[in-house]
Amino acid sequence: MADSEKKVALVTGASRGIGRACAIELAQAGYDIAVTYAGNDEAANKTIDEIKAIGVNAKAYKFDVSKQEACAKAAEQILADFGRLDVLVNNAGITRDGLFMRMNAENWEAVINTNLNSAFYMTSPVIKTMVKQRSGCIINMSSIVGRMGNAGQANYSAAKAGLIGFTKSLAKELGSRSIRVNAIAPGFIQTDMTKGLETEKIAEHIPLKRLGTPEDIAKTVKFLAEEGTYITGQIIGVDGGLVV
Repeated sequence: MADSEKKVALVTGASRGIGRACAIELAQAGYDIAVTYAGNDEAANKTIDEIKAIGVNAKAYKFDVSKQEACAKAAEQILADFGRLDVLVNNAGITRDGLFMRMNAENWEAVINTNLNSAFYMTSPVIKTMVKQRSGCIINMSSIVGRMGNAGQANYSAAKAGLIGFTKSLAKELGSRSIRVNAIAPGFIQTDMTKGLETEKIAEHIPLKRLGTPEDIAKTVKFLAEEGTYITGQIIGVDGGLVV
């Protein structure tokens, strides 16, 4: 039975990488955690085990965030299971990189649907709960390429830039209900997405001279959820100083 007084966080794409780190960080802050993932059962189960070992409740939900009906159904189940929602982290994302002249509609739509539309699909069915509570924190995972663009990532850059506009608009709409909406714009982070890149050369161009870690992002998520009570509508760059 759900504890209606216990803080609850929902993190999409949380079986590995940045999402996993965010889920664990919020669990350490005392949140019960709803983990969503698309396909890797082993990774999701491992994440759930790690969260439960911290001493909080956790449950995994497998579905495709690029499908509106699946998101609505999952959100309904999550609210039924946990009874409330205090933090939503729209983190799920994919890449389908390629020069624009060679990019097909399938790769464009896959990235837009998973990285941008999913934020609408997940936020829409839970926002009424936050409004009723008159409290809540929504954190959208954007990217530095949403602010500066990147060759070969027109689809990814467009999706991440869209999240910035979504964040700013939603913050203005929901502020009067004590719901805060912010975005994080990670730089180069050590995840599966950056495997294969020449990380040493990349680090040379970063003022802090290193790639970030998923935990760097997770700590920012925790700050926005717990301490940043007068911060809304902001895009927080966590990129080692790459974009200033």
